[in-house]
Amino acid sequence: MQFALNEDQIAVRDMALAFAAEKIAPHALRWDEEKHFPVEVMREAATLGMGGIYIREDVGGSAMTRFDAALIFEALATGCPTTSAFISIHNMASWMIDAYGSDTQRHKWLPKLCTMELIASYCLTEPGAGSDAAALRTRAVRDGDHYVLNGQKQFISGAGGTDLLVAMVRTGGDGPGGISTLVIDGNTPGVSFGANERKMGWNAQPTRAVIFENARVPVANRLSEEGVGFKIAMAGLDGGRLNITACSLGGAQTALDKARSYMKERKAFGKRLDEFQALQFRLADMAIELEAARTFLWRAAAALDRKDPDATMLCAMAKRFGTDAGFEVANQALQLHGGYGYLSEYGIEKIVRDLRVHQILEGTNEIMRLIVARKLIEGAR
Repeated sequence: MQFALNEDQIAVRDMALAFAAEKIAPHALRWDEEKHFPVEVMREAATLGMGGIYIREDVGGSAMTRFDAALIFEALATGCPTTSAFISIHNMASWMIDAYGSDTQRHKWLPKLCTMELIASYCLTEPGAGSDAAALRTRAVRDGDHYVLNGQKQFISGAGGTDLLVAMVRTGGDGPGGISTLVIDGNTPGVSFGANERKMGWNAQPTRAVIFENARVPVANRLSEEGVGFKIAMAGLDGGRLNITACSLGGAQTALDKARSYMKERKAFGKRLDEFQALQFRLADMAIELEAARTFLWRAAAALDRKDPDATMLCAMAKRFGTDAGFEVANQALQLHGGYGYLSEYGIEKIVRDLRVHQILEGTNEIMRLIVARKLIEGAR
């Protein structure tokens, strides 16, 4: 249990905060408006070790903990939740190669992934398989030393702007036991991409469908054995849920800070807004919710680092609580700005739009409740 950060953790957090303030925050509104994918800035982050946060050192990773990652992604999200979230997705895909790949695979891809010379997307969701990931239908049929892929992935972050696709595909029968994981070069013949989706938020990263039409992928690109893919996907999502929760808290913290500053300047009925007790209480509740969510996040991250038997449940709990709290705090911050909060130049409405999707991705918050309920019921038997 950690109730205070040590010197190394403070240094890691402060490094990420400084990078967010200098390199990300000043450009976040423009990136959102122009739908710009800030690859060069992300590569600058990678020079500070943020391209392979929990990747082993022998391939260029930073070998940090999930707890460290939570601090980093929250800090980066104070500048732009969308950019931080994509770096987290890249780290998750890279970790799958590090954790489940052979030494040959690790040394082939990870050195360039850690520098973000290569950038990775994670491909699980399909048009008919979102929350029910075990029902995915993208088929990989063995043909000698290759698999022939046919199918479609949906809502893939970075698709069309990334180099590698870590994809869950069906090599066997129905259900989770028939799923395997392939690392696919984005330029493989037969791999194409849909149009960049028009989204409510997360505009600083492209989101496209990935389409496989008789795409040939070497069997040597499969991570682990056939049939292990669903296990790999679920293991990756434990950490991904912590990361996206951290991104929610970083965005919400910025929204809260903006609201505090605005309330010191804005007057109504002859008083500054921060002199009204009702609004003071609202600020207090927002800060309490954020602190509770942050404490929960740290607890779950520490459990994942320890490989605690309850880590999956705690990650689901933290994700449900933290992403709901983050969105609500940002929404309240917009309300405290009144009409100005609805204007893009104040930056609040962007945070609200960006954080809304966090309640959906990495497993919807309804699925988080299902995971928790199943664990509780199993434990009661």
